[in-house]
Amino acid sequence: MSGLFASLNSSVRAMSAHSRSLEIAGKNLANVNNTSYARQRVIYGDRGTVVTASGAESLGLEALGIQQLRDTLLDRQVVRETSLTAYYKAMQSAYQRAQASLGQSVASTSNASTSTDTGIAAALDGFFNSFQALAANPTDSGQRAALIQSVGILTDRIQLADARLAQVQSDLDVQISTDVAEANTLLTTLADLNSQIARFEINNPGSAVDLRDQRQATLEKLAAKLPFSVSDPGDGTLQISVQDNDGNDVLLVDGINVTNSLGYNGGVITAGAANTPVALASGSIQGSLDAKNGGVQAVRSNLDALAAQLVASVNGEYGGAFFAAGGTTAATIRLDSSITTASLVAGTGGSGDNSIALAIAQLASKQFSTPGDSIDGTFRSFYSLTVSELGQALAGANTRVTDQNNIETLVRTQRDTVSGVNLDEEMADLMKFQRAFQASSRVFQTIDNLLEVVVTQLGR
Repeated sequence: MSGLFASLNSSVRAMSAHSRSLEIAGKNLANVNNTSYARQRVIYGDRGTVVTASGAESLGLEALGIQQLRDTLLDRQVVRETSLTAYYKAMQSAYQRAQASLGQSVASTSNASTSTDTGIAAALDGFFNSFQALAANPTDSGQRAALIQSVGILTDRIQLADARLAQVQSDLDVQISTDVAEANTLLTTLADLNSQIARFEINNPGSAVDLRDQRQATLEKLAAKLPFSVSDPGDGTLQISVQDNDGNDVLLVDGINVTNSLGYNGGVITAGAANTPVALASGSIQGSLDAKNGGVQAVRSNLDALAAQLVASVNGEYGGAFFAAGGTTAATIRLDSSITTASLVAGTGGSGDNSIALAIAQLASKQFSTPGDSIDGTFRSFYSLTVSELGQALAGANTRVTDQNNIETLVRTQRDTVSGVNLDEEMADLMKFQRAFQASSRVFQTIDNLLEVVVTQLGR
């Protein structure tokens, strides 16, 4: 009797274990398209063997727990590559908007990047061509009016380009602030997940598999904002930190607590109440910040230099204030209020003198050089170089985004070979565990029939 009852109990435990395996296989199949999910397996265990009066009896099979198939090194590599991808994409987006702000498109060739003849470049040509036309006919009022119009077009386009670039920088500031706020929310979420995992796993380490999936997905979202390092104290929680400018770790999350929040002030990313500046090498926050203070600001600085040289050179040849003396930046360059169609002079001599107009027209081909001048080269070549440098920066960002996407895809594919759900494998497991359950069920039924014989027939 004890042998039959022991076998019956063993069959029940085996059926429970196989039922659990069927459940996990179905769960894996349901999450086949969930990129944050790591496939799971039931861990089987032998309950051992005992010696009874009837001989040695196995205590049977049982499900000890659920194992999550994850590779910590691959998870961390995915986090790093995600951060780099977000960094390059942020720079790419910023440079695309900056290029659009110039009203200038750049075509990248195998040899160089060349700008199309639109925007400020065309306005520069129109400005100097108008002086050339005035030099050819200095008394023509139509040429004078056309010149005044060309000056307005040039100054408007320079001012508009600078205003749009300033707006791009302002938008990047808003984006950085938004990303910092989202990063702080993610830090709070991670601390909460750490708390839940620690409570759930207090007597069973590694068992909170679904919570661990959520935490890994949250870490990857945080990595898209900024790079960080992770340490595991061994209690199921994680510590998350960044580095300051001196290379020292600044702890952001310590287990279940957010120890320092991030901030953005004056173009610097900080951490904690002390506003400690942190050094970021990747992530969308740093990508936007580098583009704002790097490529976009370089274009604005070059526009200021172009405006300053234009004002100084033209006013010098004109012999007075042709451009307003106080408007020496891209944002302030403008025609002096005293210049009208009637007051415009083409030369210092009589009405037919064209010396001033001719001298200003010749500025189009003059070679400037720093440090004596504000720019290097001609006006047109300096501006074309500015646009080309922005185009090259954008082309470089495009290339890096493409390359980084390929690298991230490769790393994720490597991780999927460990953690991803394989349809064929899960279907095979589903059939295997179903057959195992049926076999255990048949054993259970057979033992039940034997007990019925013992109770109903042998007991007569």
